[in-house]
Amino acid sequence: MPRSSNNLQNNLKQARTRVGLTQGVLASQAGISRQAYSSLESGSANPSTEVALRLAQALQERVELLFYLPERAPTAIEAELVTDSSPEPVLSDSSQRARLFRVGQKMLARPLTGAGNCRHAVIAAEGLIVPDGGSQKRVTVQPFDPEEVESPTLAMLGCDPAVGLLESGLRSRGVALVAGEESSSQALMGLARGEAHVAGCHLLDDATGTYNTSWVERLVPFSCVLVTFASWQQGLILAYGNPKQVGGVADLSNPGIRLVNRQAGSGSRALLDRTLAASDIPAGQVIGYEREEKGHLAVAAAVASGSADVGIGVKAAAVAMGLDFLPLEEERYDLVIPEHFLSEGPVQVLLDLLCRPVLHRRVESLGGYDTSNMGIQSSVA
Repeated sequence: MPRSSNNLQNNLKQARTRVGLTQGVLASQAGISRQAYSSLESGSANPSTEVALRLAQALQERVELLFYLPERAPTAIEAELVTDSSPEPVLSDSSQRARLFRVGQKMLARPLTGAGNCRHAVIAAEGLIVPDGGSQKRVTVQPFDPEEVESPTLAMLGCDPAVGLLESGLRSRGVALVAGEESSSQALMGLARGEAHVAGCHLLDDATGTYNTSWVERLVPFSCVLVTFASWQQGLILAYGNPKQVGGVADLSNPGIRLVNRQAGSGSRALLDRTLAASDIPAGQVIGYEREEKGHLAVAAAVASGSADVGIGVKAAAVAMGLDFLPLEEERYDLVIPEHFLSEGPVQVLLDLLCRPVLHRRVESLGGYDTSNMGIQSSVA
């Protein structure tokens, strides 16, 4: 998280880590002592204008990205409540996410809950593949707009339902998000093949009890940086009201309980397998263990439709579909970025977005996310 002193916040640690400088070296370049620099980075002191400019020069960063005032919460807006069907909608006692939009002279608010929160839409394309009878590994594409093809893009693989919240921030800075929904292991392998700038990952190393690092070392053949996105709650997604009275993983072997699973190689599938093994339940005793869905929201949609009684996934997916949730474990979801992509413009825009409190608030509003460590980086050889 950015450090602060009174009202001033800073991104010194993230910027210093990105360029590979120690506190002592950076302090020397800025003309101050290491102790003085440490006070600045920790947020217990504020820099003079001259020191701030020297630090920005040494870090090759703009001053306003290193030091900035916190964003103020926006003023509340009065709006007319609208829903799809219920003439008298019932609002929950807790905060509820909503779309806010204007139609004519009216400001309207539509709550985001239930199936209407997860509608599918056709994804925009940049062109058409032209059949030419050539290689299956290379194709010819006729673009709709050649200029659009040359615009900056950020390619990201992973399974986090919150990835869509990055899209507007990237777009406002001239970067298009190209997101592919993949399991953690498939995302890392795609990154290794050069198919993305970023891969999302939440894989536990059973031997060390730590997340992601050993998997990146195993699957990606070049140096990477892990950037924490969030910690999230993962567990059992249940029908609203939990009509089958599922109290834990041990109940998954009960007659009449139908599971919807995630695919092999996903962090969710690994969590389910660990908890089944801890309860001495063979996978063959669980109805629906072989039924796989590709993402957390797809699992929640299966439960919401009634075709399954329980699924494995993150709390945010359950909240989005108006379902119940039974937590099993808190996991760390990291964004894995190859070091050779760190200096690219779209990646720099992403790293800047991760430091913005408004993104933290939006992600935490989904439910089950803790963004207190968002943006913290660590290197993987």
